[in-house]
Amino acid sequence: MNESPSARWVVVGNRENRRIGLFLDAARAAGVAAPRVVEWRAVLRDGGHDFAEDEIVRLDSPGENPAVDELLRGVNDPTRVEGSARWYARFLDAVGSLRGGRRLDDPAELAVLFDKRLCHARLDGAGVPVPASPTSGAEAPVGGWSEVRDRLRDNGLRRVFVKLAHGSSASGVLAIESTSSGRWRATTSVEVAADGLHNSLEVRRYSSEPEIAAIVDRLAPDGLHIEQWVPKASLAGRTADLRVLVVAGRATHAVVRTSRAPMTNLHLGGTRGDLAAVRVAAGDRWTEALAICEQAAACFPGTLCVGVDLLPSIGWRRFTIGEVNAFGDLLPRLTGLPEGPAAGVDTYTAQLRAAPYFVAPQLDSPEVRYAPA
Repeated sequence: MNESPSARWVVVGNRENRRIGLFLDAARAAGVAAPRVVEWRAVLRDGGHDFAEDEIVRLDSPGENPAVDELLRGVNDPTRVEGSARWYARFLDAVGSLRGGRRLDDPAELAVLFDKRLCHARLDGAGVPVPASPTSGAEAPVGGWSEVRDRLRDNGLRRVFVKLAHGSSASGVLAIESTSSGRWRATTSVEVAADGLHNSLEVRRYSSEPEIAAIVDRLAPDGLHIEQWVPKASLAGRTADLRVLVVAGRATHAVVRTSRAPMTNLHLGGTRGDLAAVRVAAGDRWTEALAICEQAAACFPGTLCVGVDLLPSIGWRRFTIGEVNAFGDLLPRLTGLPEGPAAGVDTYTAQLRAAPYFVAPQLDSPEVRYAPA
């Protein structure tokens, strides 16, 4: 793969965030002129930002900054779960206020990527294997626990994930299951406090339907998405899934996440698993698994880089897509797949190399190409 030609880079993010630090380090190591950093706080304060037409503009997560979080969600405690619908609306307004430049993140696609209901419908419509969902698309919102319970009954679902439509990092996610006797249990990182719901680093279980109902009813105003809980494969006695990074249409990096809980997020006690062992377990299906991730990413051709959550079924013979993440590239110390176009380099270097060649497809050009080999 050739090195990228000279380019003027801009990254929109929170300067103190390690994401920005890692990207700047990668640019320095690649010999790229130091990217200009535009802070989300300034974008929100100033009502937008203007870029030169020859600047390559990369957006990064606005998360992990309390001041920015308060501007977007309207709450002054970063652990609070509530406010994701407000975050979504204000974030899209901020993205829409960015003007000029060569954009690597299509605003219309970001609107879909940050709504799990719309994202699920787009993937499903393109033939990407996804879990069954009674909330796929732009249908009427779910009003609370009683409606969640009705939809599970009507669709024959006994084990589901209930997620905030605009949530991230497992915020507000409940893994809910019912028994033949009609009892309910929810596994979640949501902690109930006197002032509302909070994200916790501890995964806990609620086994009382009134407790579960109270949580779901508090989450419902922000929008809910329901997905079938697909039993996942195991690795070394732990539940496993993968985050696969797709850059300019090609699967470049993969990390295995394992856990004893339904959620495999690393901040909730998940650990990185052995990718070599996964490839052995998947056998000749490994190539198919990567192709499914690329198929999912192809639903967002105007976005250079997405992180695809790949769910392997028991036995590693089938795969479904759980989510597609716009800011899914924070995978420190991970180098590219040896057979891919980013072999030996980190996720940010892969994007630096690919971006100057990246052109979102036009009607007469349906492909997005990686940098020439």
